[in-house]
Amino acid sequence: MFLSLLQPFFLMSKSRSYGQILIGSWLFLTAMAIYLSLWIAPLDFQQGGNSRILYIHAPVAWMSILIYIATALNAFLLLLAKHPLSLRSSGTGIEIGAFFTLFTLVTGGFWGRPMWGTFWVWDARLTSVFILFFIYLGALCFQKHSVELASILICVGLIDIPIIKYSVNWWNTLHQAGSISNFGTSIHVSMLIPILSNFANFLFLLCILLVLETRFLILSFLESSITD
Repeated sequence: MFLSLLQPFFLMSKSRSYGQILIGSWLFLTAMAIYLSLWIAPLDFQQGGNSRILYIHAPVAWMSILIYIATALNAFLLLLAKHPLSLRSSGTGIEIGAFFTLFTLVTGGFWGRPMWGTFWVWDARLTSVFILFFIYLGALCFQKHSVELASILICVGLIDIPIIKYSVNWWNTLHQAGSISNFGTSIHVSMLIPILSNFANFLFLLCILLVLETRFLILSFLESSITD
């Protein structure tokens, strides 16, 4: 039953209508996230306007980890079943994840410059995210030579995810502790809503990219089949 959902004709028939819904929802979320982040969310009394960077930085950081976990699951399926869609989406996930991780480091640096006096410190959280970025880059390099090696690297690199998550609890770091946990959040709702809006915005953007990539892959496969 699950494998039937991966059939090219089923995916093509559903992805067009779903893609239009996703694009419409993404445009709405983008406008709402910008409005909430720039005009509705209050300024932090200590950070001033610099706090608005966090409305982008936190969601982007969550996305980099979420994409990595999804890519690792896809890499495991690729090693297990070697489905052609897993082959292509694995490369796409690595590319998108690398971008979000780099964006996390850049936005964190711009936030840290006025707060810490420097764009970079070898803090446990920053260093573990930096390692994640290099895992992504390593997987991209392996992709050119061996998809299996890239998938193995991604699966092994999962060990870095709990390190990123709990680094602020395990070591003394400049980076603040997590504000959202299973027990609630320390972020005021007026600041939490813009953060969640941006996260939803990036999540819909990711879904759109995956749908477009899937359609492109299927069309390329069908064209090559016709040509052959």
